[in-house]
Amino acid sequence: MNTTKKTLFAQSMEQHKGIVYKVVNAYCQHQDERQDLAQEILTTMWLAYDSYDATYKFSTWMYRIALNVAISYYRKDSKRVDKVNANEECIVQLADLSQRGERSEEIRLLYQFIGQLDTLNKAIMLLYLESEPYENIANSLGISKTNVATRIGRIKQALKHQFEAQES
Repeated sequence: MNTTKKTLFAQSMEQHKGIVYKVVNAYCQHQDERQDLAQEILTTMWLAYDSYDATYKFSTWMYRIALNVAISYYRKDSKRVDKVNANEECIVQLADLSQRGERSEEIRLLYQFIGQLDTLNKAIMLLYLESEPYENIANSLGISKTNVATRIGRIKQALKHQFEAQES
């Protein structure tokens, strides 16, 4: 990889580093696991950078790789007792803690419920909460736009039921 590509890669990574943090925090419970997964994601992105197609948004490409690596990491790591779960510590880091009071509690619960979803639905919701268009979500995850819309509708309904049950 030449110097120009290295510079472009570094600039793009700096601009979109929040994507890696969000994915890592959603899939890992412990700090050392987060660091390992982040390293694995960045290494994979570095190795795949030459194949990046500039007709797609860099963030879409980045989400796709980050989520695929995280899902593989999760599957590989699922035999361990301390595997990924909806751990409070992890969920709180995902939520925007700049908001306080009741709203903050709602956000914490939302991320707790999302943490309980299967890996694909969790990835869909992470992208959805980033206001990614359905087409970008579909491209990132390698599924159809219709499948994304259907899953989001079902997930929203399930989350609504969980919130209602929580209030009872």
